[in-house]
Amino acid sequence: MAMLKTYNSSACFRGFEFPVHRSNANKRSSYWKPPQAVVIPNFHLPMRSFEVKNRTSTDDIKCLRLITAIKTPYLPDGRFDLEAYDVLVKTQIEHGVEGIIVGGTTGEGQLMTWDEHIMLIGHTVNCFGAKIKVVGNTGSNSTSEAIHASEQGFGVGMHAALHINPYYGKTSMDGLVSHFDGVLSMGPTIIYNVPSRTGQDIPPHVIQTLVHNSNLAGVKECVGNDRIKQYTSNGIVVWSGNDDQCHDARWDYGATGVISVTSNLVPGLMRKLMFGGKNSTLNSKVAPLIDWLFQEPNPIGLNTALAQLGVVRPVFRLPYVPLSVEKRIEFHNLVKEIGREHFVGEKDVRVLDDDDFIFVDRY
Repeated sequence: MAMLKTYNSSACFRGFEFPVHRSNANKRSSYWKPPQAVVIPNFHLPMRSFEVKNRTSTDDIKCLRLITAIKTPYLPDGRFDLEAYDVLVKTQIEHGVEGIIVGGTTGEGQLMTWDEHIMLIGHTVNCFGAKIKVVGNTGSNSTSEAIHASEQGFGVGMHAALHINPYYGKTSMDGLVSHFDGVLSMGPTIIYNVPSRTGQDIPPHVIQTLVHNSNLAGVKECVGNDRIKQYTSNGIVVWSGNDDQCHDARWDYGATGVISVTSNLVPGLMRKLMFGGKNSTLNSKVAPLIDWLFQEPNPIGLNTALAQLGVVRPVFRLPYVPLSVEKRIEFHNLVKEIGREHFVGEKDVRVLDDDDFIFVDRY
């Protein structure tokens, strides 16, 4: 007790004193001073993007040629399978992928809570941020939510953000500009245009209005190569968002590279397409695989393929379900034709039975 009294009497908290009445023999009052917290000058929460240590410059993002929209694998109870996830990311790094999109459409960010989302971004940065650029999908149809999520993402160390235009509710063209002005203030940003999912195109004049912002790294464009040419002719960095068009986009239309789904499966081949010069033979070799992947909305094909390759558990968060057994047989044959050595993982490709798949509706 004597030690406790000595400790209390010597402690203070920002100079404030709090009277404490003790029941001792002489019943006198004394002042207890609680321990002083560590105070960092000029520190405030939440962390703003310009405070992040070793923040990546926009130019570091602009030069990336191969970015994988990474798959998020699950455990049977629907939680993230971080062990399988880490193996997937390591494999991407080993095959020369330069960046990954965390929690994008392919990574099923739309099925995550924001807590899960930011945790996965932070985990990826902590484990792999020194070897690969981590781009967090922190977009939303709410500008406030997109800004807050980006603030958190940059706070845990992501190198750049991916932002979609507001979907479903939509907005005007002036509203698009205002939305992107808001999110661009957070840090290096890739704007993602995919009208087939959002229901609204981001026309070139909107992007032209934003080019003055030094945080605009470029555009992931899914409208097609003619649109890509419009941007590259004006010095705007563009990544193809369509794997089936990315070879021509890179070598004929001036795209910097691709943000790819297929590179989850064959990262080495996709790197050759982006770095090895024009290669129509290789592009034709990969084309049947790309066609197979996108028969149903992404990421259904990818999730099915990775399960067949044995690199993720055959667990699906609903509403996604695997491709039919007939399509799984097609993938089995594609792997044999292209060569198992080009695909991720080390196990033999399997067809899998319908009963092998686990569907999770609450997680």
